[in-house]
Amino acid sequence: MSPRRVALVAVAIALASALFFTCTYVLNRAAAVDGGHWAWTASLRYLITLPLLLPLMPWQGGSAPVWRAIRAHPGPWLLWSGIGFVLFYVCLSYAAASGPSWLIAGTFQLTVIAGMLCAPFLYRNKHGRDQRARIPLPALLSGLVVVAGVLLLQLGHGGGVLDRDGWIALALVAVSAFAYPLGNRGLLLHLERAGVELNATQRVFGMTLASQPLWLAVAVYAFADAGLPSLGQVGFAAGVALGAGVIATVLFFQATGMVRNDPTALAAAEAMQAAEILFATVIGVLWLGEAWPQGRALGGALLVVVGIVVFSLVAARAAAGDRRATQELRGDRGA
Repeated sequence: MSPRRVALVAVAIALASALFFTCTYVLNRAAAVDGGHWAWTASLRYLITLPLLLPLMPWQGGSAPVWRAIRAHPGPWLLWSGIGFVLFYVCLSYAAASGPSWLIAGTFQLTVIAGMLCAPFLYRNKHGRDQRARIPLPALLSGLVVVAGVLLLQLGHGGGVLDRDGWIALALVAVSAFAYPLGNRGLLLHLERAGVELNATQRVFGMTLASQPLWLAVAVYAFADAGLPSLGQVGFAAGVALGAGVIATVLFFQATGMVRNDPTALAAAEAMQAAEILFATVIGVLWLGEAWPQGRALGGALLVVVGIVVFSLVAARAAAGDRRATQELRGDRGA
């Protein structure tokens, strides 16, 4: 297959992954509108994801290396999965009741700059030699465009003023957007220092497995506060687990892996995440009866898309050809 065709296929796969990642925003919103408890929405997704991943493992390097890695160093696995999966998804699930799907989808795109901003904290050392701790100025400037778009989204939805609930929702989604790349990069750094090689699916499986005790605790809280979940909420959670937790993740890693040495194609594949806002808007309007973004909110959504595309160009050109950097870049995606 020619490089051009490979690039086109990779972009198409990345676009498909964006569609499946959109399951998170739309189905979580549907569960919230239906009266589902946020703690059940959060815990059910990962309780269901674990058995869904098990059949994939024999074709993805197996689960035995993951078990060995967790047994050897349980602390880092519990820490980073607690941040990257539990904190991330608890905040995102709670915020789902705050507004339409496109608002949450657009705000969560702060994650495109979150990994970069976490770098100085993660990669600092006493010798000061790790170049990954540096924040590139072009990437930072494009990230600020995304931040400006997110603020416009929120202000447009709130009628120009954010009330208390609006600020809480914005803060929760922002925490969620930082927690996922922080957890992912933290685990990658631990594995690097421990000399352990695990592929993307093995890492997702390992973090899902290590986070189960915390998810069980969240489920106990949900039961104590709201009783058993409805069948509808279980169905929504299963849809997110399959669509975003398995299908979207595998497709996205496949797409970026195909073009990891081609900076232009890698940037195009990364930029497809911007389509999540479009998908969330269309599905939310057609299925949930949500209102279209208008005025400042629409301008904010467009600004977020522009920021994502520019950031993808800058970040992918820096990461292309570097296996470790590409791992970090693509691992920052998650919802």
